Parts: sequence; C-alpha cells; structure tokens
Amino acid sequence: MEFGIGMFGDLSFDKGSGKFMPAEQRLAEIVEEIKLADELGIDVIALGEHHRPDYAIASTEVVLAAVSTVTKRIKLASGVTVLSSTDPIKVYQDYATLDLLSNGRAEIMAGRGSFTESFPLFGYDLWDYDELFSEKLELLLTLNQNEEITWQGKFRAPINKQTVYPRPLGGRKLPVWIAVGGTAQSVQRAGTLGLPMTLAIIGGMPEQFSDVVEYYKRVYKEAGHNQDDFQLAVHSHTFVANSSGTLVSDYYPVYAEQMDRVGKTRGWPPYTKLQFEGGMSRDGALFMGSPEQVAEKIARFSKLFGLTRFIGHMDIGAPNHASMMKSIELYATKVVPLVKKELGEA
Repeated sequence: MEFGIGMFGDLSFDKGSGKFMPAEQRLAEIVEEIKLADELGIDVIALGEHHRPDYAIASTEVVLAAVSTVTKRIKLASGVTVLSSTDPIKVYQDYATLDLLSNGRAEIMAGRGSFTESFPLFGYDLWDYDELFSEKLELLLTLNQNEEITWQGKFRAPINKQTVYPRPLGGRKLPVWIAVGGTAQSVQRAGTLGLPMTLAIIGGMPEQFSDVVEYYKRVYKEAGHNQDDFQLAVHSHTFVANSSGTLVSDYYPVYAEQMDRVGKTRGWPPYTKLQFEGGMSRDGALFMGSPEQVAEKIARFSKLFGLTRFIGHMDIGAPNHASMMKSIELYATKVVPLVKKELGEA
C-alpha cells in the first residue's frame, strides 16, 4: 500500500488586513513541506488545481516541476487535473516533461472538477461538463498510447497524423488515474476503461461508499482487465497532531473558515465544531487526530475497501507551516508504520 499527501495550496486569510497571505509565501512552504515528505519516505504528493483567490496552485505541473528538483523518490501527481477545461495535448506534454525532469515520477489524476471556475475562464460551457471530460479523457489516453495520432471529436479541431512530443522517460506510459466523488457514471467509466480510481471521501461515513467500491471492482472485472493491475485509492481530509484535543483547539478554527468560504458558494450552513468532532470520530470521514487514531481509521478502511493507496489531504484552511511540517512528520514516522503493521506490511 502507498501513502500520499494531498494539497491545494490553501491561503490563510488575515481579517485585519482583509487579504489572503501572499501566494509566493505559500508556494515556498509547499516546496519545503514536500521535500520533508520525500525525505521521510512518503510515496506520493498530489496537488490540486484551482482558480480562486483562496488557493495558490492554478498550475499543478509548474509547482510539481519545482518540487522535482528538491526531491528524489516521491511520485509527483496532480490531484486533480480538471481535464474538462484544459487541452489534453498540453497536459500530456507538460506531464511528459515533468516525467523527464523527475526521472520517471509523474502521474496524472484526471477529474471533472468539483469547482467550476475554470470553465468560464477557459471558455467552456458547464452544460457540456461530462461530455467534455469523456472526450478529453479519450484523447489523453490515445496520446498516452500512441506517438502519432489521428483523432476527431466534437469540441476541438480534428488531428491528422500528428506526433506529440516529448514522450515520458524511457517511452513509458504515464500513469493516469480517474478521480471520482462517487457518482455511478464516473465509477463505471473508470472500471470500464480499467483505470486506477481515486475516491474522494470528505463527508458522511466512509462505510457508505462500500457499494461504490464494490461497483467499481465489479465493472473492472467484468470488463476483462487484469486484476494484477487493479489500483484503488481514497483521498480524504487528514491532519495529525500529538492529541485530538490539541487538533480541535488549534486546527478547527482555520478548517472551519475554509469550509465556510467554500460553503458560501454552495449553499452550505456554517460549519460547526460538532461536525468537526463527528468527522474525527471513529466512523467519521475526517482522518484527523492523534497518530494512533488516524492509523486505526486508515487501516480499517484499507481492509474494508481493499485500498492500494491512501492520500491524506493536509492543508485545508492553510494551517501554519510549522503545524504542517509536524503533521507530515507524524504521518510519516508514526501513522504509516502503524498502518503497515496492522496490514502485515511492516
């Protein structure tokens, strides 16, 4: 099983000045945090793409390229690339370049996007939300398999015997994951295509997603794909502190602020401490608390779902840099060994 960390580059908000922290400061911190994760043996970093004032990362490939120069082994993934509102050829070229820079560590996690700011920004219609993703995923997968392509779709000009360069290290195929929120259509697509799937669980009880996981496994098997290639990840909000009490007192305020910022655009009620503590409970969807609490929950759901990867999304609300570094340290040195021991992988 692989262990990863996810980040969006959340920016803290200063109520006194009415401004978000400088993006350049947060980007510098992210590089240092991922460098630590690499040194401590974390397997994967997944960076998400957003186009809002409260996030620092709009171009995951650029940040990952910077990170590639200060890391040695950690896999460098998007988490996610909003494929519906971008050009698959440029995505492929960018990640192939990243693969060459990082000696074969680049991955693409493609998703339809739960945030929609990129659609009007790049000139796409939200009415075409799913159709855009399906077509662009087809093109990306075609690029990944063929150096020269001839292809025709609905949303862009046809391609006739075009070669696309550069190619990834040693001519390898870029790992392409599908990120889903649990809709049957998205899960079916991943299983039918035989692509590894990342399931985002950020609310409710993770057990509620058992049917989603079983559906993916069934579709994958019925489509005739090699079971030895099967990969399944969960991506959930995660934070590790010395104790759950410390985490509630120190981290809850910034977490709630970010949830409320997002919630205002989606009609959510104000986020409460009761919700936070419920999420941290044994059956909640927040993988937060002491190392022992977090490890127990990861191990339990790894067994339930048959996970091959867990990604702990760690910078919701922009906790301060020192807290992030401590959370990464505890995750790598305490949580991961406990989970591996429970799974018999130690």
